[in-house]
Amino acid sequence: MSVIIVVSDSAALRQEVIATIARPEYEILEASSGQVALDLAHAHEVDLVISDLQMSNMGGMAVTLELRLEASYDNIAPVPVLLLLDRRADVLLARRSGAEGFVIKPIDPLRLRRATAALLEGGRYEDSSYQPTVLPADLVRGA
Repeated sequence: MSVIIVVSDSAALRQEVIATIARPEYEILEASSGQVALDLAHAHEVDLVISDLQMSNMGGMAVTLELRLEASYDNIAPVPVLLLLDRRADVLLARRSGAEGFVIKPIDPLRLRRATAALLEGGRYEDSSYQPTVLPADLVRGA
């Protein structure tokens, strides 16, 4: 059974994520703050953390960096992190934090499920919806 922590200071966002990814083989733990997520990571063998980037006191970037620090001290096992981003500019923060993946809000259920599966399998996931659409040259010229 895979243990997943879903962390956000928004109960509605936590419930949306849980409803989207819920499967019988997942045990999903909720955290209402970054500190609660870190406490859960110390208390359980966690396979994935899904964290909102924007939270009031300890955001997703800080959670990711702290998880990396704790793992470097062998206080916890390394844990992949999937960040939930609010805007395109947050992609830089997600990459800088060392998160294994990110999804741009509003949450697309299919992308979130794909990202969750990819990270649980040891991979990475970057939501490409933030990238501009490339139009064919003949369409741009009006051909």
